[in-house]
Amino acid sequence: MTPQPPKIHLTNAAGYREHYANSVQIRVNLWDFFLLSRRQSNRPDQVPNTNFQGIYVSPQQAKALLNVLQQNVSQYENTFGEIKLEPQSGGSIVQ
Repeated sequence: MTPQPPKIHLTNAAGYREHYANSVQIRVNLWDFFLLSRRQSNRPDQVPNTNFQGIYVSPQQAKALLNVLQQNVSQYENTFGEIKLEPQSGGSIVQ
């Protein structure tokens, strides 16, 4: 008899919230990746940035996230067309 995979039950913690981020900063060290989510103003006369969530992940989890994101971006582009990135003014960093 083949063992059955465990049933996964997902629940949200009491403080669970969803937020929109239009910028994610990534910091890396030997042990982990740090993903800092923020909202940036798109107005030229304002430069406020609101950091609202920081998440540490292991290098292995970061690579797994990369793979999942690549699969989903590819599916999105196959359905809706290429996602074009425009460099921010003053450099080649894309946010």
